[in-house]
Amino acid sequence: MSAREQILNRIRQGLGRGELEPARRAALEARLARPLRGPIPARINLDSAGLTALFIEMAEEAAATVLRIPSLAAVPAAAASYLSEHGLPPALNVASDPDLVALDWSASALSVVSCPATDGDRVGLTPAFAGIAETGTLMLLSGPEGPTALNFLPEVHIVVLPAQHIVGPYEDAWDRLRASVSSMPRTINLITGPSRSADIEQTLQMGAHGPVALHILLVDG
Repeated sequence: MSAREQILNRIRQGLGRGELEPARRAALEARLARPLRGPIPARINLDSAGLTALFIEMAEEAAATVLRIPSLAAVPAAAASYLSEHGLPPALNVASDPDLVALDWSASALSVVSCPATDGDRVGLTPAFAGIAETGTLMLLSGPEGPTALNFLPEVHIVVLPAQHIVGPYEDAWDRLRASVSSMPRTINLITGPSRSADIEQTLQMGAHGPVALHILLVDG
C-alpha cells in the first residue's frame, strides 16, 4: 500500500466510511477532469494587449513596480539598473532556471549566484509561470528551477514574467498549469504585490512576512 493510500485510509476511518461506490467515484473524477469555473469579472474581457495593461495597472495598485523590457536578454541590465537606483548592493541570487542562468550576466557588473536562499540575501530573482490580470497576481511554481524560499527570504524580489504568459482570470492560469505539467508541483505561490500586514493597530507594515519590494520585469519579446 502506498503512502497516499495509507493517508486516504486514515481519513476514511476518521470519517467513519469506506471506499466510495463506483458511481460517486466516477462523478468526482469527472469533476476533477473538468474543474468548475467561478464568476468571471467583466473587466477582463480584453485582448492580449488589454490584459497586459490591466495586469500592470493591478500589480502597481498592489504596490509592485513593473518595467517592460524588449527581450529576456535585457534582464541583466534591467536588474542592475534597479539595484543601482535603489541603493542596493550589486549582488543577486538568481533561481537556477535554465533561461535565466544562460543570460549574459557578465556585462551587468553584478555578482550573481544561484544557490539556496538565506536570510542574508538582499535581492532574489525568479521566473513566474503566469501573470493573472484579474488582480495583478503572479503564479510561481516550486521546484529545482524555482525554489520557493527565494520568493520570500530576500528583502527585494525581482520576478521575470513573459508578457505572453499573462492570462485574464485565475481559472485560465490553473488551466494553463494543468495543460503544462504532468503532475502538480509541491508548492504553487500566488503573489500580489510585496509582503504587508496591518495587524497591529491597522498600521500598514511593508515586508512583514516576506520581501519589502516586488519588481516585475515584463518581457515583451
